[in-house]
Amino acid sequence: MDKSTIPTIVQALSDERNLDTEVIFEAVEDALAAAAKRQNMLDIDARVAINRETGGFDTYRRWEIVEEEDENFSEDRHITLAKASQSQPDAEIGQFVEELIPSNALGRIAAQTTRQVIMQKVREAERRRVYEQYTPLVGTMLFGSVRRTERLDTIVDVESVEALLPKNCSIPKDGLRKGDRIRGILKDVRSDSRGPQLILDRTSPELLIELFKLEVPETREGLVGIKSAARDPGSRAKIAVFSPDSKIDPIGACVGVRGTRVQSVSNEIAGERVDIVQWSPNAPQFVINALAPAEVESIAINNHTHSMDVVVAESQLSQAIGRSGQNVRLASQLTGWSLNIMTYDESQEKRFKEDRAEIDKLMEQLDVDEDVAMVLVQHGYRTMLDIAYAETDVLANIEQFDENLVEEIQNRATDAILKDEIAGVIKAEHNKPEPSLFEVEGVDENLAGLLAANDILSREALADCSTYDLLDVFPTMDVEFAGELIMSARAPMLEELENDEG
Repeated sequence: MDKSTIPTIVQALSDERNLDTEVIFEAVEDALAAAAKRQNMLDIDARVAINRETGGFDTYRRWEIVEEEDENFSEDRHITLAKASQSQPDAEIGQFVEELIPSNALGRIAAQTTRQVIMQKVREAERRRVYEQYTPLVGTMLFGSVRRTERLDTIVDVESVEALLPKNCSIPKDGLRKGDRIRGILKDVRSDSRGPQLILDRTSPELLIELFKLEVPETREGLVGIKSAARDPGSRAKIAVFSPDSKIDPIGACVGVRGTRVQSVSNEIAGERVDIVQWSPNAPQFVINALAPAEVESIAINNHTHSMDVVVAESQLSQAIGRSGQNVRLASQLTGWSLNIMTYDESQEKRFKEDRAEIDKLMEQLDVDEDVAMVLVQHGYRTMLDIAYAETDVLANIEQFDENLVEEIQNRATDAILKDEIAGVIKAEHNKPEPSLFEVEGVDENLAGLLAANDILSREALADCSTYDLLDVFPTMDVEFAGELIMSARAPMLEELENDEG
């Protein structure tokens, strides 16, 4: 390697790879130092210092300063603190003593090896730059052009950086070709050395939201807001919009003149049909809007299971559900509620079965006849807690009840609650939570004991639960917290699955 050409080579690499020249110089110094070590017969350590202007360089042999009793001490690479202090009074452990040695010319093989080392270090620096530049952008939309396809995946050029669009993150109807310009959400940035670092996703609801923000200026001005989105990639999507200004029509703003705005978004995502829905802070109204054009007759809310029973006319049933359940599935994702579409007759049948089950349960727990249990259910007293903590005067005002009956019923309800608590304590003494349960974020000593008392003894057992399973056991638990607990328990398994797929 001609010394005078080093600055020129460094500048060319810097321009080509978009890297700081200092990073390239350091890579060349490391490569030349490695070559110097290989040319020496002894197991030495070396350092090279390049003049940034002339390209001239000096090579130094160096010894690391260590304690005398260091078990890994080697005279070729180490020097004791006592000996180093003779020439460097301020020497410290971990520093180096250096000696200038001849900078020998590189042979053909050594020069080739040096070039390989330089390129390897430049690639590492380039990957490090990409990682640092794009990690803060995870979750945002990027623009690029298709470079090539590899098996079923697509390689996309994003500002001269290779990005991977995996098959499972591609829209089925995309049909991408070399040179196509596309947008995608940056899903992940890899720090390892395997293939492209940037991972794109074109199937996420976030892409739909970002595309509307791009096409609808009112969203950037704060006149129109986007609350949520749901997609069946390549087929159909729903997006919920609103406006803080009652004079502005958020749906009209998103549709655009003659549908130009929504059509532009649809074209970007392979012709996906987009329903624009008016968001409402009133959950039932939001659900009604999300299911349109199907007409809803009534809605029954179950906050315990975070679900709604939506009643529609027989003629509206297929439209409300949609082909293969698509409409109700997207509406459920959009609103965040589990939606059960049914006709009036089906809702009555379901209500009858639920009431019958609760009547039978009250008959067993309170040891009362069917008439008493039926009256309690009809007036909304469906659990032992409802009955035990009800106001006595209110219960006594029920036409079929008197004070004596109310007192007896409440005493029995209190006894049943106490009996369940005692059974729970006994069970908890025998069911000890496993260590893995405490590894789940959000599980403390108290919660672990409660979970164990209900036969949820390990992380795996918690991961197998659904949100509704937890809410059945802990009716007062927040729905979001229950979901977070389960996802935290499943995290190691999901990570292992992703690694296997990778």
